[in-house]
Amino acid sequence: MMRLLFVVGVGVAVCGCQLPPDRSSLRPLPDEVQPVPYAELLTRARAQASLATEAFYVNRWNDLEEAAHGLEVTARYLPKAEDVPAANRDSLSVVSGDLGKEAVNLRDAAKAQDVKKTNEVLRLVNLKIRELRLER
Repeated sequence: MMRLLFVVGVGVAVCGCQLPPDRSSLRPLPDEVQPVPYAELLTRARAQASLATEAFYVNRWNDLEEAAHGLEVTARYLPKAEDVPAANRDSLSVVSGDLGKEAVNLRDAAKAQDVKKTNEVLRLVNLKIRELRLER
């Protein structure tokens, strides 16, 4: 009985010590702006904003700069997106332009390692991405 408890205890300890799976990397967008499905771009923007927030929390400024650059590229693709929901068509060019500007501001704040500015810009980025949601 003691052996069984010991084996079960070791098994539980080994299973509990696994590392979480790595985040899946985002597929690079083509160099030339081409139509991409709107839902894919929205998912991509959300993932990049999440990566930026995580990098900010642990002071990984280079990762934050990369995520901001990725958001800037994604924002450039949004106006050419396919299958844009009717509710988003009219405001898409404005919102994507604003998102691109905020991504540049985020990259600049990350380069300067300005915590307050980065926090504020991340808030604005997340609000812009929320405006792009599929359902209203």
